[in-house]
Amino acid sequence: MIKVGLTLLIMGMGTVFSFLVILIFTMGITYKVLGVINKFFPEVAVEAAPVKKVSASDDAEIAVAIAATKRL
Repeated sequence: MIKVGLTLLIMGMGTVFSFLVILIFTMGITYKVLGVINKFFPEVAVEAAPVKKVSASDDAEIAVAIAATKRL
């Protein structure tokens, strides 16, 4: 009974280990392939939208939101 359990344990751990090794090699190959592709098709940089400044009316809205949550 213990022999069957150990066999199952070794097979399961071997399967997981094999999958992880294949995954690591696949990720490495993908990294290299995407590096080559990125040289031919570079990503276009998109500028972020300007940040909205907080005004007095926003403070009133925040106060209303806080008051609404306190009621719950």
